Formats: sequence, C-alpha cells, structure tokens
Amino acid sequence: MTILSSVPQRSKLPDVGTTIFAVIGELSARHHAINLSQGAPNFPCDPALIDGVTAAMSRGMNQYAPMTGYPPLKEALATKVQALYGQRYDAHSEVLITASASQGLYAAIGGLVHSGDEVIFFEPAFDSYAPMVRLQGATPIGLKLQAPDFTIDWNAVRAAVTSRTRMIIINTPHNPSAQVLSGEDLDELAQITRNSDIVVLSDEVYEHILFDGRQHHGMATHPELAQRSVIVSSFGKTFHVTGWRVGYCLAPAELMDELVKVHQFMMYAADTPMQVAFADYLLNAENYLSLGDFYQQKRDLLVSLLEASPFRLLPSAGSFFMLASFADFSDEADSEMVKRLIVDYGVATIPLSAFYTDGTDNKLIRLSFAKDEATLRAGAQALCRVTPR
Repeated sequence: MTILSSVPQRSKLPDVGTTIFAVIGELSARHHAINLSQGAPNFPCDPALIDGVTAAMSRGMNQYAPMTGYPPLKEALATKVQALYGQRYDAHSEVLITASASQGLYAAIGGLVHSGDEVIFFEPAFDSYAPMVRLQGATPIGLKLQAPDFTIDWNAVRAAVTSRTRMIIINTPHNPSAQVLSGEDLDELAQITRNSDIVVLSDEVYEHILFDGRQHHGMATHPELAQRSVIVSSFGKTFHVTGWRVGYCLAPAELMDELVKVHQFMMYAADTPMQVAFADYLLNAENYLSLGDFYQQKRDLLVSLLEASPFRLLPSAGSFFMLASFADFSDEADSEMVKRLIVDYGVATIPLSAFYTDGTDNKLIRLSFAKDEATLRAGAQALCRVTPR
C-alpha cells in the first residue's frame, strides 16, 4: 500500500522522470544482457587499495576527516598536478576532496552560478550538467559538438556568450564521444573568456585515460585558464572503485571559497578511510600513469573483435568509451536499436540520443570497454550477430 501525499507538488525538475538509462537497466536485468553500457569497471581494483582502506579502518581512521579533505591526500594531489601539468595548487586553500566527482560538479555550479545566469555546455553531454544548472535558477545553453568528429565550433561559442554567461562547462576526455581537447582548443577558450567573469568548469574524470600517445590538455596545463577554472576529477574512475564515491576539485582560492561553502552543507567531509588509502596510493605514480596503456589494450581488443560486425566504429581518443554507428544498415531510432540489442541479442549499450536534451539521433550507440576480457568477447560476439531490420 502506498501513502498518498497531501502536499501539492511544485517540482524544480518537472520534466525529469524515467530516463532511457532506467529503461535499459530494467530491460538488461530482465534479459540478463551482457553489460557494455555502464561506465563502471567489472573487474577488481588493486588489492593494495583494499588493504589500504582496511588498514586505515584498523588504525581508527573512522571519524570525520577535515572538512576540505585529509591533508596528506590534498598534498599528494597538489604534488601530482604540479609534476604532470606544471600548475601548483596550494594544498590548504585550493584543493577540495569531495564525495564523488558528481558532488564536486554540484558544489561548483551551486557555489558559482546564480539565478538568471547562463551556463554553456556541449552536447552530447553527461546528463547531470543541465539539471544542476537549472536547480540554481539558471539557464543551461547546450551547444552541439560537430559530429562525427565531435569537435567544438568555437565561433558558435563566441556567438552564444552573452552578458549573462557565467560558466562554460568543458569535459575532456569526453563522455560519451571519447574525444579530447587540444592545446589549440584551450587557446580558443582562453581568448573567448579573457577579460570576462566567466568561470570554466572542467570535468576531467578521465584525465589519465588517453590513447595513442595523446597528452591531457586540462585546464591546469594552461596558466591563463587555470586562473578562472574549477577542475573536477575522480578517484573512482581512475582506480576502478566507482562505488567508493570520492573525487576532488582544484581551483584558485577565491573560487574555491565558494565551493567549500556549498560542500560543507552538502557533505561536510568525504569518507575518511578511502582518503587515507588514496593518499598512500598516489605516492606511486605508476598507479595512474599506466592507465592509458591499460585501457588502450581493452579498446584495441574490442575494436578487433568488432571487425566482423555491421557496426562502424568511431575513433576513441580517451575515456572508457567508443561510439558505434549503425547508419549503414538500419534507419531505426537509436533507442529502438538499443532495445533490440538487449531483447534479441542479449547485449546492453547506450543510445547517444540520451545525451542530448533534444534527443538528437545520429544513429550512434555508446559502448563501454571498462570490462574484463570475457565480457568484451561475449559482448562483441553478440554484436557481430546483429542483422539489418
């Protein structure tokens, strides 16, 4: 028996309901589908991380950490970022440990975006950006990346900037397109934002997962942009522990002050034992510098396994993902294709239209290769059996 509320509803997100992700999850469970949809590894993390958390708990590290994070972890991050990208953040005032990258994104948007502001972001996009902006009483302005290369049209960005533009959200490496920004892209962004009060919010959760010798062009690599940017990243994505929900933010102290005000009332502090373990784990740089090669092997395996499939694969420059086109053999909507793959072939993927606010359908599906070899082989085998309809 359900309880009927006597309180009239006044939803802040009235158009947010059951998404295609929920439909896919329910269908996948019902049909026991092979999971190439979720951007979460299905293989174990390094046992040393488990040991680190266990040891921290055994040592009594089970109470609140300092509000902005465990100091040795913040110092390890500042050291890492300086070594990799050349930008030194003050560990005390410019590094914040959050309860997931998603919470870091919300703290940044909640702390820096005001009612009436506009926030530019790029579609296809991670589905939380626009709702987070709307919850502040601000307006998300979605600009479409240029398919099939999914590059940014910087002239369109210039045209979209108004006196109300408060923030531009960047994501590199990009989910879901698997493309990355170049140094030239950063120069364009710097030129557009120069002499303005626009904040750059840079989602860099896949910062260590780049392929074919590419370098990460995050905001910390560009001194001018670093002065106006909030960088958000994720320990969960980096170290195969997405369920631990620990991330971090980097920003100049003046911006960070506003993030901290939101963070302290959302979470106060992220989980202590995990922070202690990550602080120790970061001391060995190979633990994150090896990730590109690790995931490139998985990408290349899936590419080779899908050579005999009817799908045309788009290049994947970074992240856990690649896009596959079915335009050559079907005119189905991408959401219908995804449902057919689950029901008829037992493999779950994600339709790219789910990453657009207007449901743009480019006949593309997203595949995740953050899976063990058995899952990749089984999923590819299923996709190779797909026939036109």
